[in-house]
Amino acid sequence: MKSNRNRSVKLSVSLVLLILIGVSFTTFQKYNPGPKVEKLKLLPNFKAEHLYSPSASKTGSWVSMAFDDKGRIITSDQYGFLYRLEIPPIGSDTTKVKVKVEKLIVGDSTVSKVGMGYAHGLLYAFNSLYVMVNHNSDDKFKSGSGLYRLQDTDGDDQFDKVTLLKSLTGEGEHGPHSIVLSPDKKSIYMLAGNYTDLPEMDNYRLPKTWQEDNALATLKDPNGHATDRFAPGAFVMKTDPEGKKWELISGGYRNPFDFAFNEDGEMFVYDGDMEWDFGMPWYKPTRISHSTSGSEFGWRSGNTNWSPSYVDNLPAILNIGQGSPTNLVSSYNARFPEKYRRGLLAFDWTFGIVYSVQLIPDGSSYKTVAEEFLSGQPLPLTDGLIGPDGALYFLTGGRGLESDLYRVYYGDNSLPKDPLASNSSAGNIEARNLRKQLEEFQGAPNPDALKLAWPNLKNKDRFIRYAARIAVEHQPIAEWKDKALNEKDPITLIQATVALARNGGKELNSKMLNNLMGINYLSLNEAQKMDLLRTIELTVLRTGKPQPADRVKLSKYLNAQFPAKSNEINRFMTKILVYIGDEQVVSKTMAIIDAAKDETLDQKEFTSSSDLILKNPQYGLDIAKMLAKTPPAQQIYYAVALSEAKKGWTPALRTKYFKWFYKAFGYKGGNSYIGFIDDARKKALANVPKEQFANYNKLSGDGLVDNKQLKLVDIVQPKGPGKDWKLDDALAVVKDSLIGRNYANGKMMFAATLCSSCHATGGEGGSVGPDLTRLGTRFSEKDILESIISPSKVISDQYAAKIYNLKDGSSIVGRFMKETKDKIYVSQNPFSPQTLREIKKSDIVKTSVSELSVMMPGMINSLNKEELKDLMAYLISGGNKDNKMFQSTSK
Repeated sequence: MKSNRNRSVKLSVSLVLLILIGVSFTTFQKYNPGPKVEKLKLLPNFKAEHLYSPSASKTGSWVSMAFDDKGRIITSDQYGFLYRLEIPPIGSDTTKVKVKVEKLIVGDSTVSKVGMGYAHGLLYAFNSLYVMVNHNSDDKFKSGSGLYRLQDTDGDDQFDKVTLLKSLTGEGEHGPHSIVLSPDKKSIYMLAGNYTDLPEMDNYRLPKTWQEDNALATLKDPNGHATDRFAPGAFVMKTDPEGKKWELISGGYRNPFDFAFNEDGEMFVYDGDMEWDFGMPWYKPTRISHSTSGSEFGWRSGNTNWSPSYVDNLPAILNIGQGSPTNLVSSYNARFPEKYRRGLLAFDWTFGIVYSVQLIPDGSSYKTVAEEFLSGQPLPLTDGLIGPDGALYFLTGGRGLESDLYRVYYGDNSLPKDPLASNSSAGNIEARNLRKQLEEFQGAPNPDALKLAWPNLKNKDRFIRYAARIAVEHQPIAEWKDKALNEKDPITLIQATVALARNGGKELNSKMLNNLMGINYLSLNEAQKMDLLRTIELTVLRTGKPQPADRVKLSKYLNAQFPAKSNEINRFMTKILVYIGDEQVVSKTMAIIDAAKDETLDQKEFTSSSDLILKNPQYGLDIAKMLAKTPPAQQIYYAVALSEAKKGWTPALRTKYFKWFYKAFGYKGGNSYIGFIDDARKKALANVPKEQFANYNKLSGDGLVDNKQLKLVDIVQPKGPGKDWKLDDALAVVKDSLIGRNYANGKMMFAATLCSSCHATGGEGGSVGPDLTRLGTRFSEKDILESIISPSKVISDQYAAKIYNLKDGSSIVGRFMKETKDKIYVSQNPFSPQTLREIKKSDIVKTSVSELSVMMPGMINSLNKEELKDLMAYLISGGNKDNKMFQSTSK
């Protein structure tokens, strides 16, 4: 039981907060969550409050927020105004004390004309509000994308002065995003997505030598995404309060919306995946990076995306999985238990999950432990912050979706938020300080740089090795070129040659390659072998293909170790050998392509894709279809690499190779999968003799592909246009109109809407859901439509999914299938019911029945009126083509 002293302290704090925000004190109310909060899944003893609904109040869909110096929240509508809120303190009677909301009229704005807004990032610092506008100038809002500073110059508590600090080219969901105050509270950091052009900088901590750097046959996204975007991709930059000096801090991201600093002053970035690449060997899941000064994380467009293993970039410290990252916040200042303060809270918009990511010092970087902190369905999370009171405040919305403001706190919010004792060992601190010393050389040339950096090129800590190389690259090449060319230590030589490849000239090609081939390959461990191979790749890409004698020597050096047991090494070997025109690579690769198995240890994900299927009806449906026929990523890599091979082909090898493409079209990947496979096929066909083209074109599946729509021709697609069908609208369309319908089209729509994947009709279809053959004899048109449009309204216990809450805080949703003494097995994918997830009984804390159906809503939203009628006739008839609904009405 809480002591009276603690209760008195808490009430005193509440009184102070009430006075600060100008509302009257009532009484501490009993926790009453209300309907908006009931959908949230919270950890034990955490509580949530719904504070305000912008949607209900017609103030937009809010995507960014900041606290000002008076404890008020400032927010921005994604496509409109800024707002300022006074929030009742925790414990207030929210039925009487309401949130006060003020629309901010800035500059030349009026009540209807936006003067400042459209902000993806907000920060109150230096007695100013900094606004990251994400918008192209138009009549409604004249200000374009960029960083603005708002100031109150006359003391009336309104912003009257607007200063553009930096104009940016880029807008939209891959445009400019968040703003964060530096740990020393002297600078401002900003982040922008990969559709934002990098402006000129005063200093580049990541040296301005970036290129695409991938020897793999280049395939751009067939749907056109980011085909004209190049390195360094999304980036983090830094400036002073007045915006006078600008520095590039880090690059190589795809589209991170937010980033944060922890209590050690270290920066972390939450980057997004390219969901259209799902199933491809270059797919990267959403991930959290420890973004050190001068870091590069290897985003490149299409299939040139770098592997985390590449020596010239850094890996993520946590791969989360599929999703849409929107917010990252350090929870250090929260009034939460210590476990949840030592790390980050990461928001996923798509699946409505807040992850708690605990940071564990590991050398100069960190390891992670993650768990689900909060979730809800639907819960399109946009932004969040730890408030002055130690509670978590967060927003939902974006893309015009329903927007709400919530507050989450622990117990009665009385836990202290005093500084925590450091959990870094002396060794961690020493390593971190060494890395930061090396990062100090990321500016003007310094005569002391090489003294510290060179010996640390072989440091056991990857982050320190990287920082040492970047420090070397910031020094004049004349000071270290000969040192690199004459280096004898193999590990130092590899790192130094990476720097030389990125900064040297073509005249160094032969010397660099021969130095690298002089390394005893077998003396290296797995990671060092990959570093060596990547360095060879960089050398031939940057300084040119090897001279004839060196090419023969390099082919012999690599072929002696190819194929290897590791997928990652085989990928390096294949693409390098193809790139230099090796004669053996085709036969060797084709000998192993069929048996190649996928390994994802380098990108092991915290969240299993199957766990996400029921988290979001729209995206979960896509994941379910993909997981039912997951493509063989390693085989795809080999096939793409060989698409540019011109030597070593025999008729038998070509036949086997092009038959592989025919088979590959049968897998299900992301939205660009078919296009990628077809582009690689066409690239390979360009290398066959003209008289053989027609044969291999047909053999490889040309007739399977609809090139206009990047899909398979035998997959039936509704003609549409579809709509978001509501029950009343759909019922009005089908009521008394199911005569003279098209049986064949009804059957095709049964397949196109994926009903046949789970349900059988007339003896055809799946068995995950109930047989629908007798549907029309038991249910009305309204009943059938309601079950399709709102499948979760009534769920048969025979087909209901269960929620298994586990000890680690995570949860698994799926249909129970079977059990043993120690384990249960559940099916999570309705399109692949035979794929079972194993759960240890000892890990299960609680089991409950899910309120969500395994059937996804919106399955008929792609249909037009006539297609809906044909589908309903097919369902009601039980798949009987002789039913009177299909009889001709003509006389």
